[in-house]
Amino acid sequence: MTTIRFADHLSDLTHGVDIILSDIWGVIHDGLVAFPEACAALQAFRDGGGTVVMITNAPRPADSVQRQLRKLGVADTTYDAIVSSGDLTRQFITGHPGQAVHKIGPERDNSIFRDLDVRFTPLDEAGYIVCTGPFDDETETPEDYRALLNQALARKLTLICANPDIVVERGDRLIYCAGAIAELYRSLGGEVIFYGKPHRPIYDRALGIAHAVRQSTAGKVLAIGDSVRTDLTGANAMGLDCVFLTRGIHADAFKGMDRMDDAAVREFFGETRPPLALMHELRW
Repeated sequence: MTTIRFADHLSDLTHGVDIILSDIWGVIHDGLVAFPEACAALQAFRDGGGTVVMITNAPRPADSVQRQLRKLGVADTTYDAIVSSGDLTRQFITGHPGQAVHKIGPERDNSIFRDLDVRFTPLDEAGYIVCTGPFDDETETPEDYRALLNQALARKLTLICANPDIVVERGDRLIYCAGAIAELYRSLGGEVIFYGKPHRPIYDRALGIAHAVRQSTAGKVLAIGDSVRTDLTGANAMGLDCVFLTRGIHADAFKGMDRMDDAAVREFFGETRPPLALMHELRW
């Protein structure tokens, strides 16, 4: 029988842990405000000698993510480094010079192309598509892109998804991300390359940075996140234990729950290996 406990304190789960790979959105902020206790928990882990790498599906370079965190009041001392899906997408663009790009996404994500030699074109002239999200995530859904994606499919264009998340929390609402558009394109038969969780490259980069910070390739690693599809699945694929936060995008499913018995574990996590522990909110 599988019963997962709800932990009250991260400190009870980090004995022997040297490295934390933590999600950002839904763990230390909700897109509008930071969570002070969560930030304090990660800083306390660092104060005890641990290394924290923030691993995010944000479709922007790490330095842009850091600026956003600072605006929300998240101190730089909360973490050692940030690794973003935007960084990996930039690598792909750099590796395909001379190809015209059709961009899908809001202006706020344009930093993903900063200082890159890239030429933007209409869809019918593009060599591939880079999707960072809907143009207007306040009003649009993936269905708004079906006609465009059918046109892309007819040209057999590859879509580069710079944020595999389907939805993300913004205050008390869930909004669509690039992953939702990418999954629709894939369902139509289109080729999609995903950069970010749950795919291995972002974990390899994060662990490489963590080991460089520690000047050691050893160390027990713990993942923290709030998404089954990205955080838990990615951690499992890497053989990492995961602390799963229930206050994020799955909050409604955990409302009023203080434990998960075997039936609830099977219903919610299905065939996915369950997390090490559940926490309603991250605190030390």
